[in-house]
Amino acid sequence: MSTAMEFQARAVEAAPVEAVEGHSQWWLTWRRLRHDKVAIASLIVILVITGLAIAAPAFAALTGHGPAEQFPNTGISATGAPAGPSATFWLGADELGRDLFVRILYGARISLFVGVVTTAIATVAGVAIGMVSGYYGGWTDMLLARSIDTALAFPYLVLTLALVARFGPSLLMVMIVITFFTWSGIARVVRGQMLSIKEKEYIEAARSIGTSPWRIMRVDILPNLLGPVLVLATLAIPGAIVAEATLSFLGLGIQPPTPSWGNLLAGAQNYYAEAWWYLVFPALALLITTLAFNLLGDGIRDAMDPRTERLFAGAERARLRGRARGRAGAATAAEAGAPLSSTGGEQAGPRKEGRDLP
Repeated sequence: MSTAMEFQARAVEAAPVEAVEGHSQWWLTWRRLRHDKVAIASLIVILVITGLAIAAPAFAALTGHGPAEQFPNTGISATGAPAGPSATFWLGADELGRDLFVRILYGARISLFVGVVTTAIATVAGVAIGMVSGYYGGWTDMLLARSIDTALAFPYLVLTLALVARFGPSLLMVMIVITFFTWSGIARVVRGQMLSIKEKEYIEAARSIGTSPWRIMRVDILPNLLGPVLVLATLAIPGAIVAEATLSFLGLGIQPPTPSWGNLLAGAQNYYAEAWWYLVFPALALLITTLAFNLLGDGIRDAMDPRTERLFAGAERARLRGRARGRAGAATAAEAGAPLSSTGGEQAGPRKEGRDLP
């Protein structure tokens, strides 16, 4: 008996060491996300829209129509209405005979720029303020938390009107207003996460060995906040795009002749009855873009939830069990020599024994 145990021990020692491969949270998130067809389709839509926006000058050169160039002879009908979609104007023209397709692409550049840049600035500010407020507590937390509440309660249009009346409408004013009303929501969520994380054992251990608060926040806490912050940022981008379109629609944002989805919709107000394309295509561009970002944000949020892995695994196991049952039923029917029923698992009728009767 001892000889057998010694032999097994030597075999174990001589066996090659196999490394257990570990996967990071981001790898697991991507594995769950790529099974979400809606999220992947939304990501593809966003990439297509971004590519079209980047290639806007190329399309302008291809069509020979600049974003502010007017074509009164071909872009306006004999009745004075905008020309409809044609080989010359792919999505029709506006009231001044400008190419609507080119203007929508240039409007996408502004919308995506405002959405991404303002969200990035607001995310950095919100994460920094929320972490400081939640970690230090006391008077610091009280002061910063009341500042967050004030920003969330501040009237949106009142601030915009005040800034526009003082400095005039511009892209910079739009970005300042959107950033001001975006950072506070992110800061509030980060503060709540900080109040929970700072009580964890590994944070107490870092404090006990004399690690500075800034290093604890940067090294130990910030990586645990990246997941929720990424979801918040993804969902904040469509909000910023809609806010820019709203301000431009009201005349408080991007001013003509610079194209924006908001001022395109504002210009279509008087022509939607006779020129449906003037209203429908800019509205569709705005709808598709914001919907894609929202669906992608929902997909990322679900992918970061560990329970999603079990849902996908359960669905995959059910699918494999169904396929195995189907194969087993087909094999049984093939062995019996009888046709399959509609369910694919049983014989259509009993098999007759003996000679065939005439």
